[in-house]
Amino acid sequence: MALYAELHRHLGGSVVPRILWRYFERNQADLTQRFPNYESFEDFYTRPRNTLDEYLELHTLVEKVQTAETLPYFIYRLMRGAFVFENLAYLELRYTPFLRTPEHLSQSERIDLMASVVEVVGRASQMSEYPIVTSQILCMHARLPYEVNRAIVDLAAQMPEYVCGIDLAGGDNHYGDRLDEFIQLYDNARSLGLNTTGHLYETPDGCHPALLPYLMRVGHGIQIPLKHSELLPQLAAQGQCLEVCPTTYLKTGTMQSIHELKVVFDRCFEAGVDIAICTDNAGLHNMRLPFEYESLLTHDIIGFDELQACQDAAFRHAFAWKHKQHPVSILNEVLRPELSAV
Repeated sequence: MALYAELHRHLGGSVVPRILWRYFERNQADLTQRFPNYESFEDFYTRPRNTLDEYLELHTLVEKVQTAETLPYFIYRLMRGAFVFENLAYLELRYTPFLRTPEHLSQSERIDLMASVVEVVGRASQMSEYPIVTSQILCMHARLPYEVNRAIVDLAAQMPEYVCGIDLAGGDNHYGDRLDEFIQLYDNARSLGLNTTGHLYETPDGCHPALLPYLMRVGHGIQIPLKHSELLPQLAAQGQCLEVCPTTYLKTGTMQSIHELKVVFDRCFEAGVDIAICTDNAGLHNMRLPFEYESLLTHDIIGFDELQACQDAAFRHAFAWKHKQHPVSILNEVLRPELSAV
């Protein structure tokens, strides 16, 4: 069977609509009363939005119910689906821990609780029945104050047993006025030895070249091959990988057709820039990772050779995958001496 590495999946957006609906039915029935039936909720939850900002508002629906007490419930079902239906060997979950703490507390109290959230996520995602290698990426957020984002960076450095890197989320079109602040945060993260990625060059208004040198991977980055292809040699030379999430761009109104991605893949392959195919928000999209690959293949965006190259790139750029190879390649190397003797 094919094995996959998922490098860009949000904890909030990973909850499939049926699981979320059942949780609401059992625990917050007032939310289900807004919809006449499950089908209407699923349509609301998964339908395309007009803008990235409108799309990101859906995250708040899930963030409010993903508390330290409920996270194991959601994560168990996430891991089960990822193992049974997606053949994931490796998974990086990203989220903002501050947004999983009680809103009625003070900022300092919420910061103090972030470590316990990270520990809950870390323990809940390590289960013998679904043996996926997992780690966490902690997200700074464009709409959180500097003090909170700085605490998130410090926390990532303090908990390497659970955390493999940091990210910046919240819509790349909101970075502009605070660019110096985010550069300082990333510079500090690199000085602490942290792996770095960040939502960047996703939208036409989110192109901030000053942040690129601080990123080991680029979250989305599709506007680079589309409108700033002069940057591709720089990315190739620095070994930076794009985390491309095909369905996202149709859900956020960034693209009108999946065929627009062909330019992204063609120019990146030509320039020697790696692409890891990801889901971003598998629950919001009702889309699992193998079907992202299949969709690109059946729409003639990539061929089978490119599909394999993207699978391999995902493992090679995984922050916590120690082998840096696709597991099938590792197995082949182990078996080669035995096969040669047959």
